[in-house]
Amino acid sequence: MKKLRGVLGTGALLLATAAGAQVSDMPGGPRVNQLNLPDGVTQLAREIQWLHWLLLGICTVIFIGVFGVMLYSIIMHRKSKGHQPATFHEHLGIEVAWTVIPFIIVIAMALPATRTVVAMKDTSGADLTVKVTGYQWKWGYEYVDGPASGVSFLSTLSTPRAQIHNQEPRGQFYLMEVDNPLVVPVDKKVRIVLTSGDVIHSWMVPHLGVKQDAIPGLLRDIWFRAEEVGEYRGQCAELCGKDHAFMPIVVKVVSQQEYDQWAAEQRKALASAADDPTREYTTEELVARGEQVYGSLCAACHQANGQGLAPAFPALDGNEEYVLAPMKDQILTVLNGHPGTAMAAFRDQLNDVEIASVITYTRQAWSNAGKGPDPVVQPADVTALR
Repeated sequence: MKKLRGVLGTGALLLATAAGAQVSDMPGGPRVNQLNLPDGVTQLAREIQWLHWLLLGICTVIFIGVFGVMLYSIIMHRKSKGHQPATFHEHLGIEVAWTVIPFIIVIAMALPATRTVVAMKDTSGADLTVKVTGYQWKWGYEYVDGPASGVSFLSTLSTPRAQIHNQEPRGQFYLMEVDNPLVVPVDKKVRIVLTSGDVIHSWMVPHLGVKQDAIPGLLRDIWFRAEEVGEYRGQCAELCGKDHAFMPIVVKVVSQQEYDQWAAEQRKALASAADDPTREYTTEELVARGEQVYGSLCAACHQANGQGLAPAFPALDGNEEYVLAPMKDQILTVLNGHPGTAMAAFRDQLNDVEIASVITYTRQAWSNAGKGPDPVVQPADVTALR
């Protein structure tokens, strides 16, 4: 009975949430009852949409023609009407027709499609290049050139976990919002260089007309030129693990003036927040920094309260194997991950200060405070084990 009441209670909550939520078109994202491709804000997106309708039209005409002839033949030439089968064999005209006509149709479909595909692959003459790296389950952005050269950050889902667990009404941008969007200037050719740090991902933003797989160990590139200011949303389009649905993409297109201002602010923040791995930090500094890192990268799997998500992600609160043990194994785990498990390696995503901070936070948080050896881990400890 308790299980039944729990199921009924959960159903009632879902119905109440659905009834109270107002579903509307998502700016820069999917629309309610959307059947067609988006209109898009790039020339490539519009060409893709036009190709979609062209090929769909050709296929529809072929379908109607072929099955219309079949249906007519079945009805009008049936045995019950006394129709006698033809006795000819290998009709030259028919052989030529069903060879030449499909060839012409294929060429008619291939020419415009090839022109668009070639344009999609032409990344030369870019005004801005951004390296994009897919991780389970977030995106890393690094500006290679331009005013924001050297700026890099991680972009992670920002939808509250309470909405995902149906504990509060879902927002307008449910599962399609991030903490740090990719910012680019309007009407500029942006080259996206893609790779992956773990498994195959796929960077897709329908309004920009771009979709490309991110493959570990390979660099692949695409480009777009957004013609309108706004925010455009997409998602990882490759099944990449248990949190595949929680890996959105947001591209914020701004004016050149706004972009230059944003780039200056990012470079200033980058310079002021430069981490010194040789400095010895106070416990308070490490805990405060570690709480931020944990909230953005670790809480999704190990939960904010440190209870974990069994069996893939063990609890960190009271964990005697790593957290309440000598620091070495926990540092190596964060650096290298656990091959064959869902625990990813963070040696390329986090610097030594961030790793030392988040480990110190886990050793000081929840019921772990005051327990176990090595309650404070310094960046130099991480550097020594890299």
